[in-house]
Amino acid sequence: MLLFELTYAVPHGWHDDPRATELMTYAMEKYGGLARKYGLEPSDAAAAAFEVMRMRSTRLAEDPWAVTTHAVELSLIYESRAEGLLCSTGQARRSAGTEYHDAERFSDRESEIADYHPAFHFVDNVDEIDEPKHANPDGDPTNAYFALDIAVRFFVELGWLERTARLGLEIIAARLIRCKERPAAYMSLRRDGTGPGALDIDYEAWLTVLAAVLGNQHHDFAGTTKGHGILQRLVSGEHLNDLFQDTELADAIESVAPAITTRGESHV
Repeated sequence: MLLFELTYAVPHGWHDDPRATELMTYAMEKYGGLARKYGLEPSDAAAAAFEVMRMRSTRLAEDPWAVTTHAVELSLIYESRAEGLLCSTGQARRSAGTEYHDAERFSDRESEIADYHPAFHFVDNVDEIDEPKHANPDGDPTNAYFALDIAVRFFVELGWLERTARLGLEIIAARLIRCKERPAAYMSLRRDGTGPGALDIDYEAWLTVLAAVLGNQHHDFAGTTKGHGILQRLVSGEHLNDLFQDTELADAIESVAPAITTRGESHV
């Protein structure tokens, strides 16, 4: 059988034997349509087939092609899923069966994010909400893109490097889009250990950033500016000056600004 010969009969058979090249060419043709079904290239299918064919269980199977076809399709499914979720294939396999949708960029839609995403939609209890310091003269919500940029400026003015501030806010905004609700995004990011490492801050500082950007999730602050968080406040029409006038918020952001380090240093 060819699989046995390539593995045992010929030294470096998978590397040097012309039949291995022919087999991979055939696999590329055989699984090319399957690869395109999942938005991938025939070469991706051939690579998956190569890995499966070298396994002992495939060589011993009654129908090696059936085993290979099934394994290749699963590999293509998870690879396509991984590209959509912007994660590794292993993470995509572990997330099988979950309701996570593919990553979506702000620019993928013509409408502004505040117009269609439920995370930015809420109904205030007028008996509990704080009166805004300054009304928005135009009466229109701030564009979501501008809201993110303004939030970055707010962090930078309080001692953060621009690239660090933007990275942190984009991590939070991406999770907010995925989770759809601010409380869910807050809890997800609170459990995720990648945020502090990405920003070079400790866990407590990370929680301070989350509470500032997404709002304090305690029910006592529901409907207040402290409960709304920076992004919601900006999208609702507040301005950069309003954030600076919130001295408690400004002091919190300034107190957790990462120290400027030389290359190779870390304070986490």
